[in-house]
Amino acid sequence: MMNKPIIALDFPSEQEVFQFLHHFNEKLFVKVGMELFYQEGPDIVKKIKDLGHDIFLDLKLHDIPNTVKSAMKGLARLGVDLVNVHAAGGKKMMEAALEGLEAGSDVKRPLLIAVTQLTSTTEEQMQKEQKIPLTLMESVLHYAQLTKEAGLDGVVCSVHEAKQIAERCGEAFLRVTPGIRLLGGDAHDQKRVATPDYARQNGSSYIVVGRAVTKAENVVEAYKEVCRLWEGN
Repeated sequence: MMNKPIIALDFPSEQEVFQFLHHFNEKLFVKVGMELFYQEGPDIVKKIKDLGHDIFLDLKLHDIPNTVKSAMKGLARLGVDLVNVHAAGGKKMMEAALEGLEAGSDVKRPLLIAVTQLTSTTEEQMQKEQKIPLTLMESVLHYAQLTKEAGLDGVVCSVHEAKQIAERCGEAFLRVTPGIRLLGGDAHDQKRVATPDYARQNGSSYIVVGRAVTKAENVVEAYKEVCRLWEGN
């Protein structure tokens, strides 16, 4: 799944999900986020897995360590490939999440990553609302280092921090980058966005693409264009 872009299934219902997936004759790497998971529950994950797709379960867990550990133990049983927490929950919480995943996994545990700063967050907003007296880059690098110390596999960040995270934490430490748009595409509520080819050239391990594909007039052609740019063809 390393070379595949992650397609965000940000739909409100199972029906719309499968209408979208019906267009494809290949295995995809997809993201199931809060909107879909909270509307349809764990069954939607099983149904997508039964079609052979890889899944990033994007629930961004953030709670006390014991609660997150128990939740991750249950999520591990869904057979997803990638899950996440918020790095702001702290090192102990992230360590507990990893323990829960390992305890709940029969064979290979899902990859576990942590959100640094959302790609909808600006530096001004972070400093004013979160009261973090750092630059956005410094905050993201701090969270990335904390995540690595907790033993996780990588982070969610914007493309614009990916290269420096690789330099700080090593190339094997994953940088999953949302906010991917095709050239000229609407940024919507994202602030730190980039194109697939820019992401490839600037340190992303995985890219997450949503409306640029799911809302395209021809979803298959849009997906192929994202793949082409991501693979450098």
